[in-house]
Amino acid sequence: MRMIGRKIASVAVAAALGGMATSAGASGFAIGTQSGSGVGNAFAGGAAAADDASVAWFNPAAMTLIPGKQIAGALHIVDPSFKFQNTSSTAVGLPGANADGGDGGDLTAIPNGYFTWAFNPNLSFGLALNAPFGLKTEYDSGWRGRFTAIKSEVTAININPSVGYKINNTVSIGAGLSVQKLDAELTNQSPGGLAKLEADDMGYGFNLGALFQVTPSTRIGAHYRSKIKYELEGTATFSAAPAGNSDVRADLDVPDSLSISVFTALNPQWELMGDITRTGWSSVKQLQVIRTSGPLAGQTLTTLQFNWDSVWRYAVGANYKLSPQTKLRFGVAFDESPTNDVDRTARLPDEDRTWVALGIQWKPSKTSILDVGYAHEFIKDASINNSQGAAGTVVGNFENKVDILSVQFSMSF
Repeated sequence: MRMIGRKIASVAVAAALGGMATSAGASGFAIGTQSGSGVGNAFAGGAAAADDASVAWFNPAAMTLIPGKQIAGALHIVDPSFKFQNTSSTAVGLPGANADGGDGGDLTAIPNGYFTWAFNPNLSFGLALNAPFGLKTEYDSGWRGRFTAIKSEVTAININPSVGYKINNTVSIGAGLSVQKLDAELTNQSPGGLAKLEADDMGYGFNLGALFQVTPSTRIGAHYRSKIKYELEGTATFSAAPAGNSDVRADLDVPDSLSISVFTALNPQWELMGDITRTGWSSVKQLQVIRTSGPLAGQTLTTLQFNWDSVWRYAVGANYKLSPQTKLRFGVAFDESPTNDVDRTARLPDEDRTWVALGIQWKPSKTSILDVGYAHEFIKDASINNSQGAAGTVVGNFENKVDILSVQFSMSF
């Protein structure tokens, strides 16, 4: 039972999907790859840059800088690697030939889509379709940590309509509504065979933005996203002990975030940008899992402790206009992890990460833009020390890294 409880916990900490990849480019289980144009700058200046329709996600106030109608579609190929290195694990029985689980990461494609429409010079509408949170790890079924985690996969789809309004030549404001659908599947070995949790829910939130044109060449953007509350409902099943199956529920508040961005054009060739983002991961402290069917309905299956902390992300970037049609992008970022060495698990072996990124933008015509970006994430080794009850302990470190290749095409009409 405790193992299933842990699974649902992961639903929660997995639960904020954003994609089908393992925390690609952001702390916790957030997905950082939300536009192809932003990848090359490590997403520095996201709330102020207003390069294309993807600003509908980063700051609806900045949509007032995008004239006419524009659509943007991006595809991110994310290649995470999470390899466990055993130090002093103990286990009952033989864990099998692939004792350390292989590579828990998996090559994944993450799409984004955006649309903006300037009704007039002062009022704009936008729509974002993306995946802002996510988790996917999968280890060999016979690995030494199989009683803690085998597969963890969460998929969420987010729809975010928004409006932006230009008050005057200095100030614009914006607001939007997020509607997210979350699905989760988590498995691990248990005394009752393969334990599986499947759960889902709809969540709702809002976002607010502001943009300040402080000088003709410099602007500052601010963007806030609210918490989203999930009331996850699903089933817990055991392959060899169906008498233990039941419906379950677990409530979770995923974090809010606040970004402050700066964008400045130094001269006709160089643009500089910076970004500071705070994510309120301290909302993920514990998860209480409750049975909702069977003779034990209403009883707590388990209460799981995460004790995550709120974190900061810092990014700086630059663009160099090689020609009227071509722009080169550069960026670096540091992203703190909310996890800690005591509570971290193999489902999400997250640690502090550093981005190094570059990209290129090409305008094949007056109405179209092609962006290609690449980023490598250097992730600090993540230590775990997980008890598996009678099955022993899993003690060691994960060697982690992520590579991201993004392509985005934008068109105005």
